[in-house]
Amino acid sequence: MTGTTAWKRRWERVPTPLIDAGLVALAAMDVWLNLWDDKPLALFVAAVACVALALRRRFPLAVFLLTLPASLLQDVVVAPIAALFTLAERSRDRRLLAVCVALSAIARAAPSPIEYDAQDHTWTLVQLVYALASAAAPVLLGQLLQARRDLSRRLVEIEEAKEHERALHAQAVLARERAQLAREMHDVVSHQVSLIAVQAGALQVAAKDTDSREAARTIRSLSADTLDELRTMVMLLRASGGAATELTPQPTLADLRRLVESSGIEVQLTGQLPDAAGTPAQRTLYRTVQESLTNVRKHAPGAKAEVALWHDGDQVGVTVTNGPPTQPSLPLPGGRQGLVGLKERADLLGGTFEAGPTGDGGYRVRMRIPARTD
Repeated sequence: MTGTTAWKRRWERVPTPLIDAGLVALAAMDVWLNLWDDKPLALFVAAVACVALALRRRFPLAVFLLTLPASLLQDVVVAPIAALFTLAERSRDRRLLAVCVALSAIARAAPSPIEYDAQDHTWTLVQLVYALASAAAPVLLGQLLQARRDLSRRLVEIEEAKEHERALHAQAVLARERAQLAREMHDVVSHQVSLIAVQAGALQVAAKDTDSREAARTIRSLSADTLDELRTMVMLLRASGGAATELTPQPTLADLRRLVESSGIEVQLTGQLPDAAGTPAQRTLYRTVQESLTNVRKHAPGAKAEVALWHDGDQVGVTVTNGPPTQPSLPLPGGRQGLVGLKERADLLGGTFEAGPTGDGGYRVRMRIPARTD
């Protein structure tokens, strides 16, 4: 295989005009060696057939037709075979090729019309069959070369398609990772920064001396600016992301009580989930509670909240409800990206997500998902 490839590369480096000139010379030598009729007409058609081979790549059918008179008047082989091979290599019309094979065979097997002798029945069936076989061989070889070239082109297209598919897959993986990174930034980093902002605001109100109030104000201002920057980054990442994949390690319901206790809100935790609840379901419910409590701190300061875990058959869920705010809310940035992320989590797990205000001025978030999703 290596030797064949090397030979092919060397052959492709040979200039095309040089190949055509060599073929014309070979056809002329064939005429000279097999010349049996030196009449001017026979010599002229033989010369035309040889010279026409130089144009066989541009006009394959015309060149083949120009070799027919030479085949009829002279015992030549190279010119008609080369013309037939080029025509078969470049044409996809099988009926045309069949007609050309028949014409070439008839021209070679028929007696010369210049010196035709009625008593000389040289146009026998054996000669016709032999001429047909001789004409069909270059056509079959040309068609084989055409099929090989088509196959090589198709293999290149398939490889390009596979490369394009691999690039699309890599982009899709990158998009999912960006979407997951956006969700994790919002769920984890924003949660902690918003807690710092809330605590700094409370310290600013309760501080007695001016320096402490100024320090608390600075911390709250920087936290608010950081939240705003995080929200912008999350939006940019989410814009280029798709369906997310979970990163590990992730919190589960075992960490829920610690989350409630460190939230800085008066929260009542009720209910429990069955042991059959899968890890993805537990992570989703944890993130739902985390996001809901973060929103309570930001938008309903002083409000009480209730976290209710529940299960219904093979479905599990959590409902987080808070009352109306009892204190002025702090001007913290927000883009509702957390609720969008929770809705995406519910869609990925085949569940439902609802969020909206209550009649008493509070807010309710409800997540419902299958208990086993992995």
